[in-house]
Amino acid sequence: MTARALIVDVDGTLAETEDLHRRAFNRAFKEAGIGWVWSRELYVCLLQVTGGKERIRAYAEETATANIDAPALHLRKTEFYSGFMAPGALHLRPGVERLIRKARYDGLELAIATTTSRANIVSLFAATMGADTLRWFGSIRSGEDVQRKKPDPEVFQRVLEDLDVPAADCIVFEDSENGLRAAKALALPTVVMPSIYTVDHDFSDADLVVRTIDEPFSMHELMPDRSVSEILDKMRGLLFRQFA
Repeated sequence: MTARALIVDVDGTLAETEDLHRRAFNRAFKEAGIGWVWSRELYVCLLQVTGGKERIRAYAEETATANIDAPALHLRKTEFYSGFMAPGALHLRPGVERLIRKARYDGLELAIATTTSRANIVSLFAATMGADTLRWFGSIRSGEDVQRKKPDPEVFQRVLEDLDVPAADCIVFEDSENGLRAAKALALPTVVMPSIYTVDHDFSDADLVVRTIDEPFSMHELMPDRSVSEILDKMRGLLFRQFA
């Protein structure tokens, strides 16, 4: 059985964007006169809360910081992030562009299911493959389109409705436990590529775990109890055929 649709997350999956987000948060905090500095170690924990505004609110509550305007602060953070995202400032993870182009060439529907903002999606594509390539995607659903963010499956449900494709005929690419849980709530076949911030997450429910798209055989290290023959046919065709 071949796949009919490719659904991708954005931050951490398409590119290692999370540290750029962290820097943008810290710049916004400094400008606002808030004495917060999110270190890499702290940000690993904060990423358990999906959504930037939600992350700000959660940290304000945790630190008992009053008078935090999370929407305004997050808007300014997004502006800083977009400013950081100049062409060449960041690269897509190995194999991502090839995968997207191959899926399009093979006639698969393309979709994005993410908790980040639409502005951040545009910024990333403008700095990498080009903003015009977003026209290739039949569905782009962001955190602005849902009431409940991952691990709730709402964003994936909206994408499936847009594409009118059964979950079983899709392949999802994710980098986080929350993303995997959201996808699996709808029985979506899911490939996980852990990012620098999610390497310690629990990916035991994933259909396939690899370091990058260009390293499919890294599954032997990351999933030692599984063999290539046990991987879904649609995933083998998309990821392993290049090495046949």
